[in-house]
Amino acid sequence: SNLGKILIFIGIGIAILGGLILLFSKVPFMGKLPGDINIQKDNFTFYFPIVSSIILSIVLTIILNIVIRFFIRK
Repeated sequence: SNLGKILIFIGIGIAILGGLILLFSKVPFMGKLPGDINIQKDNFTFYFPIVSSIILSIVLTIILNIVIRFFIRK
């Protein structure tokens, strides 16, 4: 029974993550925020979206806290 709950929670988490990836790919400013590092040379490109990663982390933390509180509340 606990394994079933864990698998359902993981499945819901993967579905939410997939939806967020689809959603954020449509947002024009994600990945192009000030603070995102983009270095382009002749045949070398380095891209590190640090600010976008921080924003995504904050959003996911809020969503997961809401989901966890929903499951803990009985």
